[in-house]
Amino acid sequence: MAIVELKVPSPGESITEVIIARWIKNTGDVVEKDDVLAEIDSDKATLTLNAEDSGKIEVLAAEGDTVKVGQVVVKIDTSFKPEAKKETPKAETKAEPKKEETKKETVTSSAVEKTSGDKTYATGTPSVAAAKIMAENNIASKQLNGTGKDGRITKQDVLAALSNGLPSAEKVLSNSWQGGRDKEKVKMTSLRKVVAKRLVAVKNETAMLTTFNEIDMSAIYEIRAKYKDKFKEVHASNVGFMSFFTKAVCEALYHFPAVNGMIDGEEIVYNKYCDIGIAVSAPKGLMVPVLRNAELMSLAEIEKGIKELALKARDGKLTIPEMEGGTFTITNGGVFGSMMSTPIINPPQSAILGMHNVVERPMAVNGQVVIRPMMYVALSYDHRIIDGRESVGFLVKVKEMLENPTRILFGGKLPEEILLGL
Repeated sequence: MAIVELKVPSPGESITEVIIARWIKNTGDVVEKDDVLAEIDSDKATLTLNAEDSGKIEVLAAEGDTVKVGQVVVKIDTSFKPEAKKETPKAETKAEPKKEETKKETVTSSAVEKTSGDKTYATGTPSVAAAKIMAENNIASKQLNGTGKDGRITKQDVLAALSNGLPSAEKVLSNSWQGGRDKEKVKMTSLRKVVAKRLVAVKNETAMLTTFNEIDMSAIYEIRAKYKDKFKEVHASNVGFMSFFTKAVCEALYHFPAVNGMIDGEEIVYNKYCDIGIAVSAPKGLMVPVLRNAELMSLAEIEKGIKELALKARDGKLTIPEMEGGTFTITNGGVFGSMMSTPIINPPQSAILGMHNVVERPMAVNGQVVIRPMMYVALSYDHRIIDGRESVGFLVKVKEMLENPTRILFGGKLPEEILLGL
């Protein structure tokens, strides 16, 4: 019998402990090589633990346990091999299940429901079948008396209550609340704890201020409407706001280098490149993957890069290197409906740009009131390194380029300004 031991991988040089977030496979399962066995939370990212060989596994740590990097958490008995997968004939796939098979399956489900009574449940906990009927009829647990083991609510309890004319929760309450007094405690993930510490540190260790402006998005709307189909045909992706903002930011950073800088001890580091962090929402929380040398990218390359990073964040596959080393960050609260907010700096960076939702508002243009799609933008910055003149100038430069997108191609100037040498 050959035993393979799986150790906790290292998420990064400075990390010595991680948390077992979730077991996807359990003790006794027979797995194949490269199967995902567990998800592991570290201070910086969520990793997966994959099987290094095929066989039956033995889990040595529980969900929520804090374990050391290099600690053995799974053993694989390679003497057990997964059963070969049998191909199902197409004719059988299309055929309807026989009545006898359906009956057998129903009996099996009932047996599982009965054996689940061996576990201990809190009083008022509904069975799976009972919970389904309760959800369909908007019935709260407090409206029922459970007759199952440990006061568990059974399917029969729900049906009996309905037959006796029990009013649904919808008739009792007119909103989403069920009127209970329950509480739930959930352990903070490593990522959430680190984010919390960093946010407090930013407030305490930086002189953070925020300046605001507004952008008329009409020109970008016109470009997108005119070229969106052609753009998708050529580049196989949609053209969004983020690519325009990223290009405008990169150009503005060239003119205001302090916004792209950071403090290192008693020195100021001015970055001669633009590694732009793009804040994306993920199941584990907000993550900020980085587009390297975004100043050299086209709009299509930016769109493609953002899409790839967002998908990785959603699937929990972002690596530590993909989230390190940014020089400036853009966050878009507008996708959630935010009209205005004050973004918090992502250290050790010195500034962050916050985008918001686009709202049609009446604006005065050439003495006339017209309706324009407007967006508020916010620049939070560290006043220790960035002065008010630079912060306001940077935001105005971003505004000018987005309202006249051709400026992005000419160093922040209009073509006629280049022609006249202005």
